[in-house]
Amino acid sequence: MNGVVHNLKCYWMQIDRSTKTVSDFNGFINARDIEGLAAMMTDDHVFIDAANRQVIGKVDCIRAWKGFFAAFPDYQNHFEHVAAHGELIVIMGHTSCSDARLAGAALWSAKVRDGHVSEWRVFDDTVPNRKLLGLAGSDRT
Repeated sequence: MNGVVHNLKCYWMQIDRSTKTVSDFNGFINARDIEGLAAMMTDDHVFIDAANRQVIGKVDCIRAWKGFFAAFPDYQNHFEHVAAHGELIVIMGHTSCSDARLAGAALWSAKVRDGHVSEWRVFDDTVPNRKLLGLAGSDRT
């Protein structure tokens, strides 16, 4: 029985570390901190936007974030709900930005490997996407 309790404790500690990693990663996005983001990315990091376009690899992702921060200097992610579904961290929240195209409700997912973010994905906040991410019962108030 102690082995089962130990394994469960290790599992929950891993989830806690993964959700903290994701929160820290988002903090670097909000601070427009390229060095912080780079330090938290795996070398094979993948960014996927809401239109399903992908940027693959740390170097290209850093370049993309630099361009994004230059174009939208006041962009911010605000997390309202964070949950772990196995290895996937899912987030519900909203963005703020003076460019209305980037402001509003949003969903994200992240994959964490060895304390680094291997994938960061943005989703439109729709019922099908909430279902896909296991957030189907989550309502905005």
